[in-house]
Amino acid sequence: MQPARRARSGQSQGQVAPAALTSLSAGARGAIETTVTGLGYELVDVERAPRGLLRVTIDRLPGKTYASGDGEFITVDDCESVTRQLQYALEVDGVAYERLEVSSPGLDRPLRTEAHFERFAGQAVNITLKQPFQGRKAYKGVLGHGDAAGWTLVFDDGKGEQVLGFALDEVREARLVPVLDFKGRKGQKAQDAGDAAAPAPQDGGQDR
Repeated sequence: MQPARRARSGQSQGQVAPAALTSLSAGARGAIETTVTGLGYELVDVERAPRGLLRVTIDRLPGKTYASGDGEFITVDDCESVTRQLQYALEVDGVAYERLEVSSPGLDRPLRTEAHFERFAGQAVNITLKQPFQGRKAYKGVLGHGDAAGWTLVFDDGKGEQVLGFALDEVREARLVPVLDFKGRKGQKAQDAGDAAAPAPQDGGQDR
C-alpha cells in the first residue's frame, strides 16, 4: 500500500462548507439545529434554494428509539414531525422563507462535519477536493482516521492500494457511496457497490 500524502493547505475547521450555506445566517442555522437536535435527530444539511425554498436534511441517530418506528432510515413521519416544529421555531425567530422542505439525506448522504466523518469511518465514500492532487479532484475509497488533524481515504487506482491523507478544509464535497443493502448502512463497509442506484429521498416538505 503506497501513501499518497496530500500537502495540507491549512488547518481543518471541522466542517465541509458548501456554498449553499453561505446565504443562511448563523442565527437561522442555530435555530434549525437546536430544533432538529432537540427532537433527537441529526442535522445533516441546510440550504437556501431558488424561489424561497429552505431545505433541511435530517437523519436518525444510531441506537436511538423513535416514536415513528424502528429502523435506521428517516421516514415520512419523521419529516412531518420536524417540519411542524421548524415552522413554529422559524416563525418565532423571524427567519424568512417561502417554502420549507424537510427530507432524508438518501443513501448517498453528504458528510459535512468531523462528527459525520467519525460516524461513517470505515465506510466507502466519494470525495471531491477543492484543488487537484496528482491531476484529479475526485476519489472513491474507504474512509479512515488519519493523524490528529486529518483523515485518510484508502483507494485503488489500478496500480494497487494507496492512502490519501486530507483535512476537511481541503474537501469540496464528501458523500457516502450509495449501497442497496437491506441490513442498513453498515453493509457499506468492505463493499464496493458504487454502481448501485440510490432511491429518491423521502420528502416531508410543506409550504409555509
